[in-house]
Amino acid sequence: MDIQEFDYFLPKNLISQKPITPRDGCKLFVYDRKINKTEHIIFKEITKFFNKGDTLVLNDTKVFPARMYGTKKTNGKIEVFLLNPIDNIFDPEKINNKWYILLNKKFNLNEEIVFLKNDKVFLKGKVISQDDKIIFEFNKKGIELIKKIYLLGNMPIPPYIKNTNKKDLEKYQNVYAKNLGSCAAPTAGFHFTNSLLQKLKKQGVNVVYITLHVGLGTFKPIKTDKIENHKMDKEYYVVSKHTADILNKTRQNKNKIFAVGTTVVRTLESAYSNGFKEASGFTDIYIYPGYQFKAIDCFITNFHLPKSTPLMMLAGFINNQVQNKQKSKDILLNLYKEAIKKEYLFYSFGEAMLII
Repeated sequence: MDIQEFDYFLPKNLISQKPITPRDGCKLFVYDRKINKTEHIIFKEITKFFNKGDTLVLNDTKVFPARMYGTKKTNGKIEVFLLNPIDNIFDPEKINNKWYILLNKKFNLNEEIVFLKNDKVFLKGKVISQDDKIIFEFNKKGIELIKKIYLLGNMPIPPYIKNTNKKDLEKYQNVYAKNLGSCAAPTAGFHFTNSLLQKLKKQGVNVVYITLHVGLGTFKPIKTDKIENHKMDKEYYVVSKHTADILNKTRQNKNKIFAVGTTVVRTLESAYSNGFKEASGFTDIYIYPGYQFKAIDCFITNFHLPKSTPLMMLAGFINNQVQNKQKSKDILLNLYKEAIKKEYLFYSFGEAMLII
């Protein structure tokens, strides 16, 4: 399929610029695939779609302040966007000094970048490789490095969000975030509050967690003309035995599995093989129309950018039962037209969608 088929027009006023308060007070667009019906409610009312024994799966990764600003020898400023350590180990005591990064400007190999605090050099490093990916080597590692990153770095709010304040930055994190390792938030979880999670548990819903550290794979743009030719970058995930056991029990009892966000979907689809098993490793799974979903029943997500990999996944899931690629795309874009007409807010701080 041609990537241009997944383009759509979004008025700028519908790109959400700040967190919705309260988190669970946003609008929720519900689409029932079986009967082709839409419904519009408030997110906290999502509880009515859950039955006792169903399982809600969340990604408990935690975002670190990945956006840093350095200075070149020429005194020119440069943005260093941290992706992940090259060994992907985020244990603070074992943090590597070599990281995969993105730069907003061209840069010479081995040219030094310094990071200033109070006009003094606080941290420094250099680009040691620009082959397949850019590798940056800091002069510190371990706890000392991670402390300096936290003192220097900024939360990696997407560039289409303007004029954020400190409170907005603090909300660029899920309330259940636990395991440090992401350079971007799995934003479908933004709408859950602790009280909403407790309400679901009281209904008899299982709430379990996976970890997928969001890296370039999740937000890397599609640059190929044909969507099938895109290649995903690898991202690290973990599925615990506890989570796998509950998911298997959910299936055995013929209850439903609700995945919160594309990172959860990618993790569960990667880890599933004739059942759920304890697993960890790297996934580069790419899901687009025509994919046969095996691990999930319902999908909670945000509204995604045009021509993006999350949009491909959503199109595939919307029409999973028919497996008609063109129809998948048409259904999705019609739903997005309805969301735009009803003035839903889009993207990271935007509102939500539930596909059942």
